[in-house]
Amino acid sequence: MINRLFSINNIKNGSKFFSTTTTKQPLVLLEKHLVGGKYTGIQIIKLNNPSHLNALTFEMGVDYKKVVDTLADDKDLKCVILTGEGKAFSSGGDLNFLIERTKDTPENNQRIMEKFYRTFLYIRSLPVPIISAINGAAIGAGFCLALATDIRICSNKARVGLAFTKLGIHPGMGVTHSITNVVNQDVASYMLLTSDSIQGDQAQKLGLVLKSVEPNELLPTALEMAETISNNSSIAVKSTLKTLRNKYNSDLDRSLTREADAQSQCWASKDIIEGILAIKESRNPKHNKLIYDDDYHQK
Repeated sequence: MINRLFSINNIKNGSKFFSTTTTKQPLVLLEKHLVGGKYTGIQIIKLNNPSHLNALTFEMGVDYKKVVDTLADDKDLKCVILTGEGKAFSSGGDLNFLIERTKDTPENNQRIMEKFYRTFLYIRSLPVPIISAINGAAIGAGFCLALATDIRICSNKARVGLAFTKLGIHPGMGVTHSITNVVNQDVASYMLLTSDSIQGDQAQKLGLVLKSVEPNELLPTALEMAETISNNSSIAVKSTLKTLRNKYNSDLDRSLTREADAQSQCWASKDIIEGILAIKESRNPKHNKLIYDDDYHQK
């Protein structure tokens, strides 16, 4: 029997399931937005591993990339909404994946991390606007993904943050580049250097998201904006978007390579071990306060 399957199952509401796992739960959902039974040109992508807070993994990345490829073939596509199933948008990198990185070489980690981040940034290859509807926690790589989209709308109950330095690792997924295209240097430095997580209303005040709304208003607000965009001239929207993205795309490759290289050095540090242990033990890490010895490293 084939151990890994990729399935696309049409269901009544226009949704499709994308999964490369042998489990019944699809890792990515794709739903066409219909009005009166007619396709509006709007598609909704849902990261769908709610039991793990939609943590980003290579396995999810395979499904995610196939979703993007499917959308690329949609000649009527006008706008995409990206959101998460359950209580989280995405909690970032999967903990087991992080642990595996600490056991690998810097050379391998640089290659693996750059490939991982490029997989999720692949959504930017779509020539239509992408709106992130941040329904819950968007932390680390999860918020990096949202920052790589064109517009962000956030639930006022959601928390967003870039907890890399608290974990003990250099930021990744191009966020050192993307965040400075969204906010000023002070806000970018605050978010990246403190690793603070903030709620939706504060994220709006800082300019990290366009709007912060009540949870039950999130998807309707995103759909309303998507519909407004979709009613405009497609050629004008696409050409304007391409121009807007030129600034973001400039130097992105250089930033991704720099981040992957810096991360590869951090994976060899004991700080990342402490950061992971702190997550597993639900406590704050004790960076710069530790006596690094073999007994501690073996925990």
